[in-house]
Amino acid sequence: MDHENLLPSGRSLANFRLCSVSGYTTELLDIHAEEPKLHVLFIPGNPGVVSFYKDFVESLYELLGGSVSVTAIGHVSHTKKNWEHGRLFSLQDQIDHKMDFIQHELKNIDAPILLVGHSIGAYISMEMFRRSPEKVIYYVGLYPFLALNSESRKQTTIGKISASPILCAALSSIVAFLGLLPRWASGFIVSNSLGKSWSSTAVEALCSHLLKYHTIRNVLYMAMTEFTRLSEPLDWVFMREKRSQIAFLFGIDDHWGPLQMLEEISKQAPDVALSIEREGHSHAFCCTEVGSLWVAQHVANLIKNQISSAD
Repeated sequence: MDHENLLPSGRSLANFRLCSVSGYTTELLDIHAEEPKLHVLFIPGNPGVVSFYKDFVESLYELLGGSVSVTAIGHVSHTKKNWEHGRLFSLQDQIDHKMDFIQHELKNIDAPILLVGHSIGAYISMEMFRRSPEKVIYYVGLYPFLALNSESRKQTTIGKISASPILCAALSSIVAFLGLLPRWASGFIVSNSLGKSWSSTAVEALCSHLLKYHTIRNVLYMAMTEFTRLSEPLDWVFMREKRSQIAFLFGIDDHWGPLQMLEEISKQAPDVALSIEREGHSHAFCCTEVGSLWVAQHVANLIKNQISSAD
């Protein structure tokens, strides 16, 4: 295993490490409590790079007073190195990968598991909850991508690109070319274009992980399989059965998790906890320190309520 201290001074230790899950080299970001009351397992969106969520993970741990362990698990081949030699992984592959992590890496922990998922990670987490209800006590979906949004031009564009192997290869090659630039140069370009308001953590994660051919190919391939899978209806029966164990956070202007989905959930599963973030943070909350802290505070409050109700 490879270890790296990702933490600036004055904050709780976040440990970045490599772990073999399902035979695939997997990036993890975790903080372990000495006597945890719960174990939070965080599933990222797409891209599934855990380094983007460093500020969120650390803030969540601190806000819970070190009483809860937190683990963020990355997606297969959304990694700094091309560990899987160009192989492409679907949404279902990523779901199976996360289930294997629970069944093998977390099988001996005594603390109950609480799942938190962002974007498509909210869908993955819900599938994990469905497949392992005896291990999971609560679920939180952040800015959830649970169904296709026919009104979103961005989704339509991404869907067309991801469905074309030629366009995927071309786009991945262009992005990989930027990755060949010196780090200061790629960092300057990112900071002054996509990441003007981004934290240094997010800029570094993008430069180190996304400017890679294998990563972008996997991001696009996973997106293609997402659009196919999410055309299917949600399991409303399961959501109604587990309504007291489910919470969602939506954004005001989020084409991945539009407020129409919040309204649909409120109709189909009326007692599910639904919240709307009105502070102006984007779907990519993890790319700013203030967004990471705000969402961590929201999740921490949900977890504290679960702990107090269990006591």
